[in-house]
Amino acid sequence: MKTVTDSLKQLATLKTDAFGKDFLLTWEKPEAEIRALVIVAEILCELHRLGRPLRAFDSGLAVSIFRDNSTRTRFSFASAVQALGLALADLDEGKSQIAHGETVRETATMISFMAEVIGIRDDMYLGEGNAYMRQVARAVEEGFGEGVLHQRPTLVNLQCDIDHPTQSMADLVALKRHFGSLDALRGRRIAMSWAYSPSYGKPLSVPQGVIGLMTRFGMDVVLAHPEGYGLVPEVLDVARANSAASGGSFSVAPSMEEAFRGADIVYPKSWAPFSVMQRRTPLLRKGDRDGLRALEKECLENNARFRAWECDEAKMRLTRAGGALYMHCLPADISGVSCAAGEVSAGVFERHRLATYREASFKPFVIAAMILMARFKDYPSVLRRLAKD
Repeated sequence: MKTVTDSLKQLATLKTDAFGKDFLLTWEKPEAEIRALVIVAEILCELHRLGRPLRAFDSGLAVSIFRDNSTRTRFSFASAVQALGLALADLDEGKSQIAHGETVRETATMISFMAEVIGIRDDMYLGEGNAYMRQVARAVEEGFGEGVLHQRPTLVNLQCDIDHPTQSMADLVALKRHFGSLDALRGRRIAMSWAYSPSYGKPLSVPQGVIGLMTRFGMDVVLAHPEGYGLVPEVLDVARANSAASGGSFSVAPSMEEAFRGADIVYPKSWAPFSVMQRRTPLLRKGDRDGLRALEKECLENNARFRAWECDEAKMRLTRAGGALYMHCLPADISGVSCAAGEVSAGVFERHRLATYREASFKPFVIAAMILMARFKDYPSVLRRLAKD
């Protein structure tokens, strides 16, 4: 328990104001809160490793809304809320009254009567996912303010079109564990690079989440992608502002090789071009299958021009002493394993496979930390109780 005791002492030095607040974008949160969240997640992780119960709630409901497929995030949310003592209810929109025209405002209120938290994944529609979450937030705020709801549930972004905060925060915990502290990240070079994939519609939120968060810790953040595969301009502005404030740097490289050279961490991940996602949203909204098929064909042909953007042994040798940490949100497109050609060679992935599994393993504890900090004003006391029970 010494690790937990030391972490609780570190937590006491940080001033936070997370109570009653949603977690929608990492860059909306002050640095002290980000640091505290990392510590809380680590405490919960250690208590779980020791076989200690994490039950903070006597009762209550957690609602999940997944508007896209998910494995890691879906099970991480379920694990987190049930470990904390909440019951889980998944909103299946196909089985709800949404199909009959029920509004977002009404649905949000109806699912929230005794809810503590609502987790939402909505990453398919560029310009709409995060906006939908804020619509739900306004609805529950109104319901609470007007006395319809006895309490206002907290919203947690389980991935949207802009950010994937539960993933990037899990990445940050993994980096802290690997390098020893968050302060040890200062000056470290992380290459967030586009990589080839035989699919075309991967969201932008993972690379945007990485550059939006890691630039806050004085890191040398390099974004690499082929011409035409840029990210949302506003997020690039966030990364530039964060790096200027933290004393780090943010740059864009035209090749994976340039980004990898001297890197301490590499994060090769495919995503769809910003312009493609802009075109895709109205087609999805209209259900234009022919238009979507034509767009997919066009994009896959364009992707094929950049098959050389694979994280292979030669590129890994360009990293610092050839020993960079490989990261991925999973599932990775592994050449010769999950696809003929993809983001990473089989040898590189296999060598780092367990490290990526550990990276993913922090996500349920990150989600639990987000909930705990938002639902309990004196969350350090809750943690101390859990450590003693």
